[in-house]
Amino acid sequence: MESFLQGPFSQLLLFVPMIALGYFLLVRPQQQRVKAHNALIAAVKRGDTIVLSSGLIGKVTRVEDAEVNVEIAPSVNVRVVKAMIAEVRNRTAVAANDTKAISKG
Repeated sequence: MESFLQGPFSQLLLFVPMIALGYFLLVRPQQQRVKAHNALIAAVKRGDTIVLSSGLIGKVTRVEDAEVNVEIAPSVNVRVVKAMIAEVRNRTAVAANDTKAISKG
């Protein structure tokens, strides 16, 4: 048994568990955060108050495929890439392009 642990496979036996540990401590949690962020972005609708990654806070006025229009001050609208949304503060109005909610209401 000692000759096996002193051979070239002994380094491999230490390296494989370290890779597995790194996967579960680093890669897997990051994948879960990305999945949660994508779900957050997909759920953004008109009327939501959002916080952008730059720190701006505003209300969503229009939702498009890859962008949203955000009112950051009265009569001041900016177009923002959806990936830059860091947080949704509160959800209020029904989205203008949400046909399911309109047909139910």
